[in-house]
Amino acid sequence: MILVDTGPLLALFDPADAWHSRSVATLKKFTAPLVTTVPVLTEAFHLLTPASIGAHALMEFMDGGGMSVFYMGDDSLPRAFELMYQYADHEMDFADASLVLAAERLRTRRVFSVARKDFATYRIKRGHRLLAFEVVGP
Repeated sequence: MILVDTGPLLALFDPADAWHSRSVATLKKFTAPLVTTVPVLTEAFHLLTPASIGAHALMEFMDGGGMSVFYMGDDSLPRAFELMYQYADHEMDFADASLVLAAERLRTRRVFSVARKDFATYRIKRGHRLLAFEVVGP
């Protein structure tokens, strides 16, 4: 399973994005299922703008089963907020916090992101251990 951040979604569905060709090439290599979160999708649709070709292509990708969604429940909010405070010096946003939370709950370490610096800093809590992300992508 590979978690998907906002950056690759923008790159994949906006051909003018600087990361487009590298993100498309990376996506073609994946065999593991892709998962994202509602905050990541919200951010992606906002940045693509709702009526754009990119937003429609992302909708089709989701409708076609290209990626599933991890849904955060109310019980997830305290942990997400805790992460945002913990990484305040990196200005962790809610979308990134949702991916860390998803990694913890889904027991995965792989994330498709162009924000290597951020995900190199974030840690996944597993019991008493803190694990580094494995950033896959361009």
